[in-house]
Amino acid sequence: YPFRERSETPSMAIELSLQCHRAYGMDGIIMFSDILTPLPTLGIEFDVVKGIGPVISTEVKCEEDVQKLKDAEGVDFDVTVPFIREILGTLSKEAEEANTSLIGFVGAPFTLASYTIEGKSSKHCLDTKKMMMADEDGSSKAMTMFLDKIATMIGAYGCHQIECGAQVIQFFESWAHQLTPRQFEQFAKPAAQKAIKIIKEKHPDTPVIYFANGGASYLELQRDMGADMIALDWSVDMAEARKILGPDIPVSGNIDPTILFGSKEQIEHAVRDCIDKAGGPGKHLMNLGHGVMQGTPEEAVGWLVDECKRYKGKDA
Repeated sequence: YPFRERSETPSMAIELSLQCHRAYGMDGIIMFSDILTPLPTLGIEFDVVKGIGPVISTEVKCEEDVQKLKDAEGVDFDVTVPFIREILGTLSKEAEEANTSLIGFVGAPFTLASYTIEGKSSKHCLDTKKMMMADEDGSSKAMTMFLDKIATMIGAYGCHQIECGAQVIQFFESWAHQLTPRQFEQFAKPAAQKAIKIIKEKHPDTPVIYFANGGASYLELQRDMGADMIALDWSVDMAEARKILGPDIPVSGNIDPTILFGSKEQIEHAVRDCIDKAGGPGKHLMNLGHGVMQGTPEEAVGWLVDECKRYKGKDA
C-alpha cells in the first residue's frame, strides 16, 4: 500500500501505531503519520514516492505564491484531515487500556517550509537559503510570510491532535542540520516558538517536546523554545548536552540508531552510558537520537528496551 494510504486510512494507521507497543512494551504509543500530513490544509499537495520519498508539487518561491495559499486561520481539521480524529480517538482508548501515553507529533515550520520550497528532500536546500537571504536583504519577505503561515497552521494542528486524544506533542525540526546558528535564531526558532505558544496557551498541561535533528551545534539557542522538553540527536554527548542546557530542562534521547546493528552487549552498554550521563535512571526520557533505521534487526530493539527497563544505575 502507498504510504499516504497507510497513514490516512484509520484501520491501517491504528494497526501500524500499535504494532511496536505490542511487540516491545515501550512507554508510549506513537501515532503512525507523517510530518507533511497537514500541508494540504494550506493547499500544498504532496505524495510519497517509493525510492524517492516525499515529493511536493505546489510551488512556493515568492510572496505571490505564499499569498495564493489557503488561509491558516480557522482551519477545520475534521474536514481537511478527517482521519486524524478516528486514529487518535481509537489509539487513546488503547493507550488507556495499556496504561501508557499517546504521542502525537507535528513538523516544525522551517522543516515544512523547506520541504515545500525544495519540492523534495534536498542535500543543500539552496532554494530555501536563497529565500532566507532575500528576506534578510529585504528584496522578498516570502520566507517570513511562509513560516508565519505554517506556524499558525501547525499550532492549531497540534491543538487538534490533543483534542482528539494525544497526550504529548513532539515537534520535529528534521532539517535543522541545514541551518547555521544564526539562521536558526532568525528563521526557524521564532516560527517554532509561535507554534509551540499556540499549543501551550490552549493546552498548558500537555507536554510539548522539541527535536532539532542536527541542531546540537546550537543547543544553547534551544533553552527558551517554550517546549517542556528538548530532544537530543545522537551527534552530541549526553553529558555535554546536559551542561549546555542546564539541569532544569528535561531532555530525551540520544542513542545513535546504528548501535542497533551492533551486538547485544554493545547495545546494553550504550543504554547504560546514556542513562548515566543524563543523570541516572529517571532523569531523562530514553530514546534514540533519531528514528529506527530501515533494516534494523527487530531483536535488537527488544534488547534496547529490555535494558532501559532493567538498568537501575551504576550505583545500584
